[in-house]
Amino acid sequence: MPLKGPRKLSGVPIELSEQSRFRVNRIDSVALGMHRDDKGLGSLPEDEVLDTTNGHANLAFDSGDEDDESRDALPPMPVTNSRRPSLQYQYTLAGSGTVYGGNLVQQTREALPRLDNYRDLASIAAGHRPTLDELRENAKFEKAVEQGEAQEEAQSGAVKFGWIQGVLVRCLLNIWGVMLFLRLSWVVAQAGIIEACVVVLLSATVTTLTALSMSAISTNGLVKGGGIYFMISRSLGPEFGAAVGLVFSMANAVGVALHTVGFAESMNDMLRSMDVKIIDNSTNDIRIVGTIAVTILLAICIIGMEWESKAQVGLLVILLFAIVDFLIGGFLGPLDDTEMAKGFVGLNATLFVNNLKPDFRVVDGKMHNFFSVFSIFFPSATGILAGANISGDLKDPSSNIPKGTLLAILLTTLSYLAFVVIAGAAVVRDASGNVMEIAGWQFANCTGRHCDWGLHNSFQVMELVSVFGPLIYAGCFAATLSSALACLVSAPKVFQALCKDKLYPYIEWFGKGYGKGGEAYRAYVLTFVIGVCFILIGDLNAIAPLISNFYLASYTLVNFCTFHASLTKPIGWRPTFKYYNTWLSLLATIICVSIMFLISWVTALITFIAVITLYLIVMYRKPDVNWGSTTQAQTYSAAMGQLQKLDSQQEHVKNYRPQILVFCGRPSARPTLVEYANLITKNLALLICGNIEKVSKIVRI
Repeated sequence: MPLKGPRKLSGVPIELSEQSRFRVNRIDSVALGMHRDDKGLGSLPEDEVLDTTNGHANLAFDSGDEDDESRDALPPMPVTNSRRPSLQYQYTLAGSGTVYGGNLVQQTREALPRLDNYRDLASIAAGHRPTLDELRENAKFEKAVEQGEAQEEAQSGAVKFGWIQGVLVRCLLNIWGVMLFLRLSWVVAQAGIIEACVVVLLSATVTTLTALSMSAISTNGLVKGGGIYFMISRSLGPEFGAAVGLVFSMANAVGVALHTVGFAESMNDMLRSMDVKIIDNSTNDIRIVGTIAVTILLAICIIGMEWESKAQVGLLVILLFAIVDFLIGGFLGPLDDTEMAKGFVGLNATLFVNNLKPDFRVVDGKMHNFFSVFSIFFPSATGILAGANISGDLKDPSSNIPKGTLLAILLTTLSYLAFVVIAGAAVVRDASGNVMEIAGWQFANCTGRHCDWGLHNSFQVMELVSVFGPLIYAGCFAATLSSALACLVSAPKVFQALCKDKLYPYIEWFGKGYGKGGEAYRAYVLTFVIGVCFILIGDLNAIAPLISNFYLASYTLVNFCTFHASLTKPIGWRPTFKYYNTWLSLLATIICVSIMFLISWVTALITFIAVITLYLIVMYRKPDVNWGSTTQAQTYSAAMGQLQKLDSQQEHVKNYRPQILVFCGRPSARPTLVEYANLITKNLALLICGNIEKVSKIVRI
């Protein structure tokens, strides 16, 4: 908005020119000089003119006609600033050159027009102040590209889940797996109520400490697709991350077989009870049913994540009804003599006391102990990473993962403890199933004969205790299929992220994504093939210990990663999740390694050899990635610590080593000089090649 009224220069009115808004007419120098003399500013020369050369106003003064030609020969010399326009006057005295006076802005009461005065206020408010990286490396363009990619990802229409549907539901379904319905009663028979509770609590301790460490890592920054692989590779480095990513993908692929075999085994038992068989009601039937089941699961995954998530919710509802069915049946007691003859006598204090202590027996030629039982049960607690493995499909991974995972561990642990107590207090360890032996509890005396029922001999105890048996079968099917489905989704997601980083050769082909969600169909097929290979084994107890070692190896690296980051304290380690501890992470690391070797030192040794081999492959290939790992921070901290030790110690003549600074310019230009200096240091002392380059003056913004 133009200002009204006369302009003034040092109190003297200035008339605006009709030709330009930035040009004024000639000033009365006498009046201006008198005015300046009154204020002690001195007099100005005559013929004062405002020049607008090059769009800038410069005040020129004429000192006489005799110098007009010399003055006119001088080029205009405006003194300006890009952010704050200023005016400086120039005048010429006889026998002298051009002399510059004070800044005109200091001599006037009115600021000259500035570009900022005509800018839109919204653009000023939304202005972005450049960072150091943007000033040094021109990273503004890269930042715009990243923002564009994030915007494209948000607009791509990919399905995103919250903490309930994306984490809690998946973790519950993956934890409540095959062992809940088929092996938990057997664990109570072998270990007794007390040690069975210890098995559950020890498993919960490992998973809880690991979940705390995982929550710290997941809240330390942006978590993209890849789950545990992404977390470890961006924290410990590509070597550790690639090793655990491949091992964990393999563990999930084998987990598909574990849960599918559990489903097939439960289906086989149901068919046997109805006198129906496919081939032999044994291993061959398990193989056939398992292969068909995993094929259907693969089709569900290929349809899309949205359908897979809806299937998970439906399976969870069925599973919850089955759990409630078991709890009600345990409190109601046996409904007829047949159930009692099979070992279900209802809640009984005497039976509870008898089942407190362990009763380890030989099964399939192997004498079991606490850790062998633990190795079979532990896979039922390993579903804590089901939500983290699809971190790329979560709305807010840093908030969703801790909340959903920890709540899932709490709920499943309480349910396992309740199942252990009810099964130990309501079902005998051995039962004949003969109704005629109910009197005097003769059905529970199996000395010298083989019994087919009871905690030791039957894997269908939950169906026996429940009010409505078919609902338990439905719950078992839901638990096994949901866990298999979660593993079938997790393994390709982790493997796809590993393939995209190109850390291992010949696997990039499997990382190609399809559709708006970037589904790794090729990785799905690979997981399907691995799962079918292990399904053909058909032995649940043979698969479980191997998976336990793989999962424990993954948990070991997760806890060690958190411990290492907390110990080295790199500048980038600032997790928003505060409920973790450095030494608890170290304790969890030690516990995981110890359990691995206590379960089976041979399997643990093979697992560690596999991890070390995968680590060395990545270290040898030296991938061109820099993710700011904690190993780099540890190297820096160690170097600083050693330098500080050297500084505090007095140098001895025997330890003297020359430290040479060679001003050789570019080392390639004077190799002889560098080689001469190297003859003195012999690669045992410090040699610095210096080069001085003249650079243009840096302009500050």
